[in-house]
Amino acid sequence: MRSFGSDNHSGIHPAILEAIHQANVDHVCAYGDDVYSNALQKKVEEIFSKNATIFPTFNGTGANICALRACVQPFHAIFCPENAHIFVDECGAPEYLTGAALKAIPTKDGKITVEMLEPFLHAFGFEHHSQPKVLYISQVTELGTIYRPDEIKKIAQFLHQHKMYLHVDGARLSNAAATLQCSLKEITVDCGVDILSFGGTKNGMLMGESIITFRSELAENMKYIRKQSTQLFSKMRFTAAQFLAYFQNNLWLTNAAHANKMAQLLRSKIEEVGNFEFTQPTEANIILVKFPPALITEMLKHHFFYVWNEAVHEIRLVTSWDTTETDVEAFISTLKANI
Repeated sequence: MRSFGSDNHSGIHPAILEAIHQANVDHVCAYGDDVYSNALQKKVEEIFSKNATIFPTFNGTGANICALRACVQPFHAIFCPENAHIFVDECGAPEYLTGAALKAIPTKDGKITVEMLEPFLHAFGFEHHSQPKVLYISQVTELGTIYRPDEIKKIAQFLHQHKMYLHVDGARLSNAAATLQCSLKEITVDCGVDILSFGGTKNGMLMGESIITFRSELAENMKYIRKQSTQLFSKMRFTAAQFLAYFQNNLWLTNAAHANKMAQLLRSKIEEVGNFEFTQPTEANIILVKFPPALITEMLKHHFFYVWNEAVHEIRLVTSWDTTETDVEAFISTLKANI
């Protein structure tokens, strides 16, 4: 069954598989002391900044935790949207492993603004309260919305005035860049982002997640944090080789742009079928829409997707780098047959 449940459900791009195969020759040193990892570091400096340092990890949760650990002490507070991945979907790991308090901010579109954050920043220097230190945001957000560069810049400038850090979860950063028609640098370094969780697993890679630091003090202890957090690869070359293939010829952009295009196609086809309520704009590869309960039940017999909010019968549809127009048409055909 072809899935609209998550871009994690997709397979591995052939170019990524070939890169793994090509790296699977002879012996090289472990733990990142190899030509592939060295080449990846140079590529990251070329794409992002000379001050950028990449630390590959096993998974997105691990990348987020390591990034946050670099930013905080246990007496600090980490702010995030109320639907943030670190708050909802990481089983309490960020609080457990950083010791810092997570503070969730209500948001209707998954995005945080300075005006929304400012009322929470009232405990500086007060020893009885966790000290504000980091804002975590996702690009793309959990609701499929996107921050524009000027929005990120405004947030970063505000945080830096308060000696705080901006951590961006970029599990779908490539999709945002494709929509905005910006480079990866233009929506991170140039906007004042301090530390980035950058992923490719959702966009054609096998196990491709990482932390990219843009400040020397955040990179200083990262290799120890990564090891202590059980996120250090032994055979690092296979992760580095994937990222190198991902960056080559802008494969990251080609894959993301296709996923976004399929989301727009799917949404437009659903709109043609009936007057369904879309609860968020479709700005990347995520669609949130309300279906009647009976229709959800029937659709799930033929197509996999998640019910995002059972209380209001809202479902989430996610397209991938390998979603085809045939996949879209099959979903629409089932939809037409059941309305």
